[in-house]
Amino acid sequence: MSDCSHDCSNCSSNCSERQDLKEKTNELSNIKKIIGVVSGKGGVGKSLITSLLAVESQRKGNKTAILDADITGPSIPKMFGIKEKAGSMDGKLIMPVCSKTGIEIMSINLLLDNEEDPVVWRGPVIAGAVKQFYTDVVWNDVDYMFVDMPPGTGDVPLTVFQSLPVDGIIIVTSPQDLVSMIVGKAVKMAKLMNIPVLGIVENYSYFTCPDCKKHYNIFGESKIEKTAEKYGIKNIAKLPIDPEFAKIADKGLIELFEGDYLSELSDKL
Repeated sequence: MSDCSHDCSNCSSNCSERQDLKEKTNELSNIKKIIGVVSGKGGVGKSLITSLLAVESQRKGNKTAILDADITGPSIPKMFGIKEKAGSMDGKLIMPVCSKTGIEIMSINLLLDNEEDPVVWRGPVIAGAVKQFYTDVVWNDVDYMFVDMPPGTGDVPLTVFQSLPVDGIIIVTSPQDLVSMIVGKAVKMAKLMNIPVLGIVENYSYFTCPDCKKHYNIFGESKIEKTAEKYGIKNIAKLPIDPEFAKIADKGLIELFEGDYLSELSDKL
């Protein structure tokens, strides 16, 4: 490319001169499959979906882990009720914290003295932290690692796609036309990076009246089938508006959730 800067770390082009930027895990780690959970915009429940997918995977007998790559807005430890801090091994490697059911979790909030302290870092520093969560954490024979990424198509998603051997992504969306349009950005970024789109989850899809059991489309008619067809995505799932999700997430009891909303999608990962 005539305008190439030869800085592959900040480029999404898939040209013949691209260098292999994939990071290696430490010798004590073994990760079989990595799945990124992404969204085109914030506020669609991406961290909730990441947590539910991990819980579903763990229930099926898989050794599961979550890498919380949302450095400036980490919420995974809160959902799992984790308050302890990550440990270290020989002062070099980091030990993840295990949830009540054995899910290994690494998040910036597990390193901060106060979980409410803001992380005021620039993009390259944040991207470096995400890489370290992959290379410097002892991941113990993990079958499935879910990476909770910040919304959009900026530094961190680019770093994850380039630096980690991601096997595929799940896109989280909601019924509004605007959000469905933004899904296209995530799909096209994944294609640029040669990352398969494994499925799409429509959150806030409907509300079920507790009295009459009728479904109401609070945010409009579902767009997930049309969106999936447009971009050739085969696996879809819908999550309703359910106050119980917010309740158990706020209490750190996400592992107690009931429902098979993501079971079929999870089976195909």
